[in-house]
Amino acid sequence: MTQYAIICIDKPGSGDIRLANRAAHLECLKALGDRLVLAGPFLSEDGEAMQGSLLVIDFDDRAGVDAFLAAEPYALAGLFESVTVRRYKKVLPV
Repeated sequence: MTQYAIICIDKPGSGDIRLANRAAHLECLKALGDRLVLAGPFLSEDGEAMQGSLLVIDFDDRAGVDAFLAAEPYALAGLFESVTVRRYKKVLPV
């Protein structure tokens, strides 16, 4: 398996979309089991608003990432302004 970092930036003013789809998004992530390395939101400077997501997930290949994103609730709801996918290698902590 290969780790991929998925960096998602929300569309401005899309907080209602995020909140309406949050439960489905979290269930989707839980279904990944041990393949999910980490996940969490980007926050505004005051820490009050969620503005995007960072996910690190193990996939067999990039096609697996694309299939995941095609079915991910936030993506399906049109929450994201941009999505960047990069191969990732955890170095520390060991």
